[in-house]
Amino acid sequence: MSQPELTRLEVIQRVKRKTLKQHQAAELLSLSVRQIKRLCKAYQGTGAAGLISKRRGQPSNNRLPEKTMNKVRRLLRARYYDFGPTLAAEKLALEGLSLSVETVRQLLIGEGLWKAKRVRRVVIHQLRERRARLGELVQIDGSPHDWFERRAPKCTLLVFVDDATSRLMYLQFVDAETTFNYFAAVRSYLTQFGNALALYSDKFGRFPSKYAQSAVGDGTDTVWPRPQRVRHRTHLCALAAG
Repeated sequence: MSQPELTRLEVIQRVKRKTLKQHQAAELLSLSVRQIKRLCKAYQGTGAAGLISKRRGQPSNNRLPEKTMNKVRRLLRARYYDFGPTLAAEKLALEGLSLSVETVRQLLIGEGLWKAKRVRRVVIHQLRERRARLGELVQIDGSPHDWFERRAPKCTLLVFVDDATSRLMYLQFVDAETTFNYFAAVRSYLTQFGNALALYSDKFGRFPSKYAQSAVGDGTDTVWPRPQRVRHRTHLCALAAG
């Protein structure tokens, strides 16, 4: 017996023991009192077997004739073997065979013509509350775009946004989104607004972890003696200032 049938059996037994009234049983099983009386009569006559559906093991009344199903299978193999379920259902409807998309999908799978797609697991990201005051957290990012509409070469806009107020704190056009361009932008930001409690860049930030070399300041090459790892939430200010 299935779980709903076991629940029905327990309720009917309580009715027969007179520990539960018929109208209460009807509410528990979402049935009418007349149906409860019919179930009690069936239970009294044949026991628990009387509560099992007589349709168990029988084909559905809505099942398509086997002749029709065989015809659909032949058409799918001959003409629509490389069609998806939706398009195949539309083509079959034009031939006078109206089937649901799900039925066609199951037939395609059964014939080995369609592989069921794996359902992607939904990842729920917890929302982060904004910081309470201006300057606690500044988000930095770069946006490459044809900003000057072909009147100048394409470039990248470095953006500093305050997390608490969504205020655009600092904007600067640079030729590319590089670590040293970020350093220069951070130095300018520190000069104008002072040090933020934290700077945040997304996981696609352009901060290399290998040896870096670039012409800065007076034009001399600066080579880091060891890899400098920039964590997303900190240390960019210290690196820029240093």
